[in-house]
Amino acid sequence: MGVGRFVYTPILPLMHTGAGLSAGAGANLATANYIGYLLGALVGILAPALVRSRALLRISLVVLTGTLAAMPATHDTAVWFALRLLAGVASALIFVIAVSSLLSHLREYPAHLPGWAFGGVGAGIALSGLLVLVLRPVADWRAAWWSSAALAAVLAVASWNLRPEARPTTTQATQAIQAIQANEATTVNAAADSSRAPRTHRWFTALFASYTLEGVGYIIAGTFLVAAIEQSSPGPLGGGAWVLVGLAAVPSSALWARLGRRWSRPDLLLAALVVQAVGIALPALIGGAPAALVSAVLFGATFIGVSTLALATGAHLEFPRSVALLTAGYSVGQILGPLVVAPLLHHGYQRALVLAASVVLVAAVAAAVLRIGFPHHMVVVRATAPVGQPAPTESAADAGSHR
Repeated sequence: MGVGRFVYTPILPLMHTGAGLSAGAGANLATANYIGYLLGALVGILAPALVRSRALLRISLVVLTGTLAAMPATHDTAVWFALRLLAGVASALIFVIAVSSLLSHLREYPAHLPGWAFGGVGAGIALSGLLVLVLRPVADWRAAWWSSAALAAVLAVASWNLRPEARPTTTQATQAIQAIQANEATTVNAAADSSRAPRTHRWFTALFASYTLEGVGYIIAGTFLVAAIEQSSPGPLGGGAWVLVGLAAVPSSALWARLGRRWSRPDLLLAALVVQAVGIALPALIGGAPAALVSAVLFGATFIGVSTLALATGAHLEFPRSVALLTAGYSVGQILGPLVVAPLLHHGYQRALVLAASVVLVAAVAAAVLRIGFPHHMVVVRATAPVGQPAPTESAADAGSHR
């Protein structure tokens, strides 16, 4: 899934130069993939039995690999749009089935293992980025797509016999849906009785605003970071930075979960957003290899962590349907991000990154508002913890007392 969904980012500059793809069309193709991913997530929500389907998993693996192989077969942007849309749907279905499987089969294993399993998304980003980086001096955009399809096929073979959960409990099915809604992150959430839930509207409103804005800012950087770096520093630097993004993402979910044992989630959310904004802005404001590489590490280390922290915070607040509402805002932000910056791309990618960093900073401001009077004293009735973190029933005061 990491290859199929994110290989477009390092291939995008090659398509600009070799396939005549315009900046605006490139943004539209990115949007197609994000729309497809949301559609796939909705399928998992409306038809939860599909989460247990090995046949659907295998079909999705084949379809995702096939969409990668089909990209070089045409220069028609409408066909490319359809292929990236289909790739998004298949990516979402693969992810939700894999999440269902790992949450059920790792039940008796150490709690940090699910966090490392979600690092597979980062590993896919790193592998695909490395592949494009190696091929770039000797091959064109077509070879990059074909090679990524070959890599996806190898990983599909390795995934072929993954066993989805046969008889998931209600809690496990909910966990799987939440994971796909988190876009490369999950939280374990069981909503408390809304009639007994305290009024947390003002904190949830700040959280919703923060997470929606993060969806806009993160996806702009996730789509155009390589192109922006290569625009100011031609050569392998952009591809190398994308590999670093993936490598930094591998341990990030487990890392942020561990930090959540010592500091409150609102504090960590604010810190992660500020760090991410700095990382996004560096290539646009400073330029050069050091800034690009630091940017890659900061971005890779935070984009999964922000999702993990935001969803866990929503669960802590016991706001009705918090995960669904937060995910709706985040998904809309992802779809809108490339469209919002499309008019700026005619002047290069630097302005797009500055805008993305500014949006993430506004998200950080909303997270700072969230911290004001945050109800740490609330008791979390059931398990609410990010991936990789044990989820015992705990007092929210205990959760925030280590700050």
